[in-house]
Amino acid sequence: MTLYDKPLWRPPSEGRNLIIQATLGCSFNACTFCSMYKSKTYCAKPLNAVFADIEDAARDWSLDSPGMLRVFLADGDALALEIGHLLAVLEKLRATFPALSRVSSYATPINLNQKSPSELSRLKSAGLTLIYVGIESGADDILKRVRKGSASAMEGALKRADDAGFKVSATVILGLGGMMLWREHIEQTAALINRQPPQFLSTLQLGLGAGVAPGFRDAFAKRGGAFRDQDDAGILDELELLLRLLDPPRAVIFRSNHASNCLALAGTLPKDSERLLCQVRAAKEGFALLRPHHQRGF
Repeated sequence: MTLYDKPLWRPPSEGRNLIIQATLGCSFNACTFCSMYKSKTYCAKPLNAVFADIEDAARDWSLDSPGMLRVFLADGDALALEIGHLLAVLEKLRATFPALSRVSSYATPINLNQKSPSELSRLKSAGLTLIYVGIESGADDILKRVRKGSASAMEGALKRADDAGFKVSATVILGLGGMMLWREHIEQTAALINRQPPQFLSTLQLGLGAGVAPGFRDAFAKRGGAFRDQDDAGILDELELLLRLLDPPRAVIFRSNHASNCLALAGTLPKDSERLLCQVRAAKEGFALLRPHHQRGF
């Protein structure tokens, strides 16, 4: 039985898939809104330990899942690994699991921008096909306030991933600009997505853990203006504006069904834009129920 170094995080869509920890923690770990890896110090897990986990998982997995297999490489950003190290992990997975159909991982914009185009193409050829990227916002002011880089770096990373042939599942955080900057947040996020659309786009709703909330608010205020949390009405305004402005040049599968969201939506943009907007407007007018607060979380 594979033993994990906890806490262990993964995207909701990876819940039924095999998770292999290739790294521990997050190589950046400075985003002010994120508390996921604050208890860990980042390191690359030694190859022999990763190989042992893969072999151990193969013994368990063959008993319950004889069909196609999908693997998620944890922790926060396996793409930070040196190219030879990561290729060795991918080759071991392919050799161990004949039915392997997909390997995925988180990736930061820094990861993508530091790998060369040829390195990214080699990883894609070796079996890494889907990456999860936290865009969070397309607004430079907000990205600087939350220590997430810049919109140009974000756009460049998405383009490099697209050019290498990866499928990209991107997330944005509703409420990240608070009441003061919500319109700037949404307008510039939509513009970024329209310029460089991922295959999948999901929203999260800002939720600050007790351990990061004071630092988040202090860092936000240092650039001018105190952070004021959006209520559900404000979040629905953001969601409505986002859907109204999104007009990607190719189909984008859209979801707001993560447990943090007050309203769950699913559709394909731009085809389903009007239907999704109608659902948001129904919620604003009280004709659709929002997710109760006690059922929300990360």
